[in-house]
Amino acid sequence: MAEIKKVAVIGSGVMGGAIAAHVANAGIPVVLLDVAAKEGDRSAIAKGAIDRLLKTDPAPFMHNKNARLITPGNLDDDLNLLADVDWIVEAIVERLDIKHALYEKLEKARKPGSIVSSNTSTIPLDKLVEGRSAEFQRDFVITHFFNPPRYMRLLELVVGKKTSPDVAKTIEKFCDVNLGKGVVHCHDTPGFIANRIGTFWIQQAINSAMDLGLTVEEADAVSGRPMGIPKTGVFGLVDLVGLDLMPHISASLLSTLPPKDAYRDIARDVPLFKKLIESGYTGRKGKGGFYRLDRTGGAKTKQTLDLVSGEYRNEQRAQLTALDASKAGGLKGLVTSDDKGGKFAWAVLSATLSYAADLVPEIADTVHDLDEGMRLGYAWKRGPFELIDELGTGWFADKLKAEGKPIPKMLAVANGRPFYRVENGKLQQLLPSGDYADIKRPDGVLLLADIKRASKPVAKNASAQLWDIGDGVLCLEFRSKMNSMDADIMAMIQRAIGTIGDGKSGPYKALVVYNEGDNFSVGANLGLALFALNLAMYPQVEEMVSGGQQTYKAMKYAPFPTVVAPFGMALGGGCEIVLHASAVQAHAELYIGLVEVGVGLIPGWGGCKEMIVRHQQNKKRPGGPMPAVGKAFEIISTATVSRSAAQAQEYLFLRDSDGITMNRDRLLADAKARALELSKDYKPPVAPEIRLPGPTAKAAFKLAVDGFVASGKATAYDQVVSDALGDILSGGNTDITEIKTEDDITALERAAFMKLVRNDGTVARIETMLETGKPLRN
Repeated sequence: MAEIKKVAVIGSGVMGGAIAAHVANAGIPVVLLDVAAKEGDRSAIAKGAIDRLLKTDPAPFMHNKNARLITPGNLDDDLNLLADVDWIVEAIVERLDIKHALYEKLEKARKPGSIVSSNTSTIPLDKLVEGRSAEFQRDFVITHFFNPPRYMRLLELVVGKKTSPDVAKTIEKFCDVNLGKGVVHCHDTPGFIANRIGTFWIQQAINSAMDLGLTVEEADAVSGRPMGIPKTGVFGLVDLVGLDLMPHISASLLSTLPPKDAYRDIARDVPLFKKLIESGYTGRKGKGGFYRLDRTGGAKTKQTLDLVSGEYRNEQRAQLTALDASKAGGLKGLVTSDDKGGKFAWAVLSATLSYAADLVPEIADTVHDLDEGMRLGYAWKRGPFELIDELGTGWFADKLKAEGKPIPKMLAVANGRPFYRVENGKLQQLLPSGDYADIKRPDGVLLLADIKRASKPVAKNASAQLWDIGDGVLCLEFRSKMNSMDADIMAMIQRAIGTIGDGKSGPYKALVVYNEGDNFSVGANLGLALFALNLAMYPQVEEMVSGGQQTYKAMKYAPFPTVVAPFGMALGGGCEIVLHASAVQAHAELYIGLVEVGVGLIPGWGGCKEMIVRHQQNKKRPGGPMPAVGKAFEIISTATVSRSAAQAQEYLFLRDSDGITMNRDRLLADAKARALELSKDYKPPVAPEIRLPGPTAKAAFKLAVDGFVASGKATAYDQVVSDALGDILSGGNTDITEIKTEDDITALERAAFMKLVRNDGTVARIETMLETGKPLRN
């Protein structure tokens, strides 16, 4: 199997540029070519695309320095740059004649054996390679990325009749391991998987909302979280994608779908939508869409479109019985509610799930492929067959039959059996043949969900569990709400330390801290903290702070290695456990930071101490005592959060030696491998000697914050919290001649923390965060 060391992207538009950026995120050099500009710099179009990418939000680059890996050029002068490229991605306009003309050029310029792929989702592969040589057809595939490529995990892979198996394997491995994609094999059919089902779902939801008289807010409230679909719901999603894009997707599908495809029966032209597009109301990228912000009089009022009158009005909260029924009875409660919300939910799901159940094996081989496509491409919590299983295949079929609707093919195959089952600890799926087969994970993928199906925890309590993940490695899993840190998690860390012991004489030799939630950890459990504060249970609060400090310190200096594997948000206490790890194996999408100042607190579980040490030991910092503590003060006082694991290394939340995994499904396996490697001759770290500048630094911090308060960039209570933070980072009444221990710094943390929790300003910040999810600027 060949190795991909350099990539070229042809076409620097929205998709092409973003694909190039994401390849650069993987540390791979990229050539980005577009048509030559008619005047001035002939490569200006590709260069302009790079400039645009650096300003785009959400950021296509995981770190701006990755832009240096992209070499811009043009198709007239720079085809020679393809001579050493291993993979060429075509991402140009969806016109077959223009693609064919490009491929003719590529065939002459590319090196023998280089892979060529198209990002198309509308043109069949057979049509794309018409007239090309046997060698070109052997090396050609479709790689359909989803927008934005950095954040959307799905990559639909289509191979041709003449595509080399080695080419398919090379692309699949690279997109999986290097780009972090969930690669799903699709058949060469219109829209592949996600857009085929997703477009049907959107159209059916819009039709049903209008037919049943739902408002935009009501339709999105029902079609969002209650169905396990992103909170945008259907109208919010169309605003995000672009209302003007929908007619093009529909027209493309209608031009290629089979004559009796169910989408043809529901496709509609809505005059209101056409009017919106013509008026520039194309969604978030335009003047608004189904939602808009009214800025009249300087205020920002969120408004929604009235689907009947076509006029905007202030947004209204959805009040539907179906939403309450969903909370009590789950998905079945939602679709059986007899109000218009329930009728809407059933109309959407019955049609969409039936459509999906008729598409296997037409568009892909298995139900799991379709579920993966919708989870990774449209961010559904559960795919269509998982949703049917939640309702019950027998129940779903009976309800369709009672309404005189046809039973789709795979539902008939199920005949009352589930699409997924666990057999001998293995997750299995129902095949079109009627047999069940194990779901096979790619090599190098280890999922905690699979381990949990096949075993029982070594230990558990209300907020955490310990799992044996093989080869002498234990995994500590958080399972509290939002993986918030509490006393039970601290107790389980201590339990793990005791269970592993010296890491040599027992069955276990290392610990991995990992879970498969939406986020690694959002920090300490603020609800419990507020409860204690309202009852003035200050000794219990101080015990919680002290207990966390002692637990993290015990983990840091344990005689065995602990590898923490964070992903998503790792905030506050979730960041602090990362800072105390022997090593970190982070997912590339890591949003980590010490954000306690937002709730009127300071990092109290050793976070301040660890940031002092890291900045003092940073070889890149300027000399002297002030730059290190000044940088730590800046990062903590502004609640700085990284926007990627690469940026987390810049802020020293991660060390240069810490690993980064691109594919979320590979994170646990990579963390386990790191733990096993460390365990071979592991020795705990040597305690640092800390020297701090004392009152001089405290005065400098206060002067800086006073300036921010005076200019309106910081509030009066920010000054109070910053003063407490300054007490810690300056070292208190000390100077650089005195050596401080870690315990000295954590004692300062405790004192500052307990001073702040007795302040009404901190209580108000905690209350506001719990009530609104937003910080109070008091």
